[in-house]
Amino acid sequence: MLSKTMQDALNEQINKEYYSAYLYLSMSAYFESINMPGSAKWMRAQYDEERAHALKFFDYINDRNARVALKTIEQPAAEFASPVAVWETVLEHEKKVTGSIHKLYEHALKENDYATQSLLKWFIDEQVEEEKNATLMLERFKSGGNQPALLLMLDGHFTKRGE
Repeated sequence: MLSKTMQDALNEQINKEYYSAYLYLSMSAYFESINMPGSAKWMRAQYDEERAHALKFFDYINDRNARVALKTIEQPAAEFASPVAVWETVLEHEKKVTGSIHKLYEHALKENDYATQSLLKWFIDEQVEEEKNATLMLERFKSGGNQPALLLMLDGHFTKRGE
């Protein structure tokens, strides 16, 4: 069984994962509004991934015979200064998520909660990939600058995600 403090911390992480999903869905809407359907599709796929992450925590809490307590999800930003600003936000956000996962892992270590450590190991590895992808996308968009042709070429590349 999970300790009360670990249960509360994992429930908080569910909220953070759903916030991440909302943030990516908002970014998808932004990209749709500026006619960048490839980037919108990429963000929509991220939305699905973040919901899956939330459910992974949800199921784990239930598997440990603990109680899930869902909280209100904060409203994400709806407007961004530019496509580059979106990718800067993505990278910054993924770094925050990484920090949150690391804190959970430290908590599990202090409690000698080996099962939670095992779960969190998956998330730690996942965050390495998330930060790598965000950095790569940000660098690509920065290299495109404000040149519409290059940005459209990059956007077209993203239409293949998930196929």
